[in-house]
Amino acid sequence: MSRPAVIVLSSFVARGSVGARAAFALERLGHRVWTLPTVILPWHPGHGRAHRLALPEADFAALCADLARAPWLSEVGGIITGYLGSAGQADAAAALVAAVRAANPEALHLADPVIGDIGAGGTGSLYVPEPVAVAQRDRLVAIADIATPNRFELGWLTGRPVETLTEIAAAARALGPKRVVVTSAPALMAGKIAAALVTASETIVAENQMVEGAPNGTGDLFAALFLSRLIGGASDEAALAAASASTFEVIARSVKAGARELELVDQQEALVRPMAMVDIRRLATPRRPVPRPSGIETL
Repeated sequence: MSRPAVIVLSSFVARGSVGARAAFALERLGHRVWTLPTVILPWHPGHGRAHRLALPEADFAALCADLARAPWLSEVGGIITGYLGSAGQADAAAALVAAVRAANPEALHLADPVIGDIGAGGTGSLYVPEPVAVAQRDRLVAIADIATPNRFELGWLTGRPVETLTEIAAAARALGPKRVVVTSAPALMAGKIAAALVTASETIVAENQMVEGAPNGTGDLFAALFLSRLIGGASDEAALAAASASTFEVIARSVKAGARELELVDQQEALVRPMAMVDIRRLATPRRPVPRPSGIETL
């Protein structure tokens, strides 16, 4: 029996493993994937200039409305909203999220706010127009069960400092969703990189070796893997560990092979049964002071 279907709204490239194409991992893990492109490109822009076709907002809204009335909508157990082609697409995506939840109250919405990153010089910047970033924050992250921003995106979305894990945890709790996984977080050990899962009650950090020259699409892949594990019934810690291990293995083996794309087809075993070791640790959660009842004096 297959696992619940997952809807993926994101960019679509003819060649490569970024955006909605990373949803191959979901199919390999047993999910039927409903893919709705927000923008279509021949390849990732990092490979060179090429034509970019954003679905017109009216057409995108009509397609979302069609999916919202599909007789099979109750089969959907998760929906990922990723890269947007325009700010106006956010309203239609949010309406589809609401329809999925109405058909299946157990369905999870993961918002992957693909808006920017930290460049080679260490300076972060948006790579989408600011109205698109605002729409991600106000219309999609705001209604998500899970958000998976990178460290720069978390800082931009919240306007808070995100240099340390303590600052990252505070910003993640301010963001809103019950689960926030912050990728590219600082690790305790040199030469490693972390993903920090922050909830209201705990912060779980998964660390693995940093791999130089990683292809694009790692965030898309991680989001798909993490959602799949949660839908499959894994605990937060187990889902984080499995998604981190699989993502690391695919990156490391793709780089070793000299590939400029994530080799998802060649590394299917890593998606299903990752062998990489991931260091898991928990951060202490600051205790909130208990308010003293009024009218009671203390010495």
